This record gives sequence, C-alpha cells and structure tokens, in this order.
Amino acid sequence: MRSVRVVRALERTFAEACDRGDFRVVHYTLQSTHAHLLVEATDGAALGRGMMAVGAQLARAVNRAYRRCGPVLAERFHARALRTPREVRNAIAYVLLNARRHTRRVWSGLAADPASSGRWFDGWRRNPLTNVRMSDPTPVARPRTWLLATGWRRHGLIDPSEVPGGKHA
Repeated sequence: MRSVRVVRALERTFAEACDRGDFRVVHYTLQSTHAHLLVEATDGAALGRGMMAVGAQLARAVNRAYRRCGPVLAERFHARALRTPREVRNAIAYVLLNARRHTRRVWSGLAADPASSGRWFDGWRRNPLTNVRMSDPTPVARPRTWLLATGWRRHGLIDPSEVPGGKHA
C-alpha cells in the first residue's frame, strides 16, 4: 500500500471525505499491509460508520491504482481511546513516524514519510523535507478536540528524527 500510485489515490479520496462532521481523519500512515489512523469521532456509532467509509475508500483507492477489483482489507479495526496529552503526543509520533520504526535503514535525513499525513503536520520541532505544494488539497481534517489540536503539545513538538517507541528528544 506504500506505492506512489496508492498513496496519491488515497490522498485524493481522503481530501474529498476526510471530515464527515461526526468523524474526521486527522493523521494517517500507510504501511505495506495495514494503515494507522488517528481519528476523531463524536461517538461509537460515528466511529464505526467512519471506519467503514475509510475501509471502502482505501479499497477503492488500491483497486483504482492497480486496476483491479475486490476486497483489500479485513473487516476489522483496532480502536483505542486516547485520554491524556502524553498518549496523544505518543500516538501522533507513532503514526507519523511508523515507517521509521520499521525501516530505519531507509530513512536518512529529516524527510517526512511520503505515505503519511506528516507532510501536512504543523507540530514538527524541525521542519522535515516534504514535497507538498501549497495548492495540494490536504487529505486530513484539522483536529477539533483540545487533545489533538493543542493539548499534546504540552509534551513537546515532534522531532522528525524520532523513532516511535524510543525516547523523544
């Protein structure tokens, strides 16, 4: 799922539907066999509906990119409510820097993962290299909850050289 074709197809899809009112995709990363998302939902029903929509969007993007049809994802997701600023800060770092954790040898310099929403993230300690043009539509929604919008910043901005699961600088 980390191919340029799939990432671009998913970004176009997310840009059109990242904010459904009661459900928002705020951050994401695509890995080779799965995706990590940070979302906001007003309740459990909104979360379920939103995740079904994301699964359908992801399947359409993958199928469109590879000119195929059929299911792409297993019909499941793991949800975890984040309750503290530290949990949210760690989750953002985990999602945006997940590829660094799994493919350390590939990462050199301070580049944002091209298969993540890190290119649109405004909470970096140092500005990572990105290839975003100002005219590019953002595939993620702006967070509305205090925890995801500002609360997590109490524990420090995220350094693009961090490895999730390790200590942050």
